[in-house]
Amino acid sequence: MTKALISAAHKSSGKTCVATGLIAALSEQGLQIQPFKKGPDYIDPKWLSKAAGRPCFNLDFNTQEDDEIIQIFDTHRADLNLIEGNKGLYDGVDIEGANSNAALARLLDIPIVLVLDCEGSTRGIAPLLLGYKSFDTKINFLGVILNKVGGTRHESKLRGVVERYTDFSILGCVPRCSEMHLKERHLGLKPANEDSYAEKKIEGIKNIIQNNVSLDIFVELSAKSNKTIKTKPKQKKEYQGLKIGYIFDESFGFYYPDDIESFSHHGAELVAIDALRDSSLPNID
Repeated sequence: MTKALISAAHKSSGKTCVATGLIAALSEQGLQIQPFKKGPDYIDPKWLSKAAGRPCFNLDFNTQEDDEIIQIFDTHRADLNLIEGNKGLYDGVDIEGANSNAALARLLDIPIVLVLDCEGSTRGIAPLLLGYKSFDTKINFLGVILNKVGGTRHESKLRGVVERYTDFSILGCVPRCSEMHLKERHLGLKPANEDSYAEKKIEGIKNIIQNNVSLDIFVELSAKSNKTIKTKPKQKKEYQGLKIGYIFDESFGFYYPDDIESFSHHGAELVAIDALRDSSLPNID
């Protein structure tokens, strides 16, 4: 299986934009990309889903057992399975890092692309990269994407530092620009279903990534991780013929897709209801 996890040193490093742009750019090349989001977040998955044209699944240590995480990840295969992490690579409520992005990478045997916020930094990124690599020797790094780069002079210095002091592969240098910014609000980014310019924004982000990230090298390095994980058999269809209505429109725009799938796997039929436009309920149980 071809797979990669997009992480960062800290939150607000731009990894959602980078992940969204990678998905959109690789999809345009004809690849099927299956997006995942670490944690229970419901906003980032909407952007990832819209870019991929398919549901984004959450992988969350707080609400799922390890076996369930493995099951969800392994049963939704595509040309590339791409996970966007949350917060920083080693962040989490557990001091031992049991629920961190690094722990997820170990569980799924998945290599990491580190998105590094380089604004205001040059030589200082070297000890950061070295520290992140040596802190946990059981995880693998595909490389680094240098983000929020100030210009060609800044990029030249950053590349020189990475090549002089580290063995990280530079997969791209993304400039600091308005296109690589998603509007934020309390509790996170503005959801894609509430943003009337979402498709236009994704198109702009895709163009930036296409011009500044080595997509072929990214896919080539991702393909080196091919371990197959055994999965559990699907559930019995004990609720065959049961029709369950659920509201799905601009106001009620998010459900965890694995929950939706679970109903279907058990035999139930889900019927979408538009609470803003439907004047009556459909034929449901």
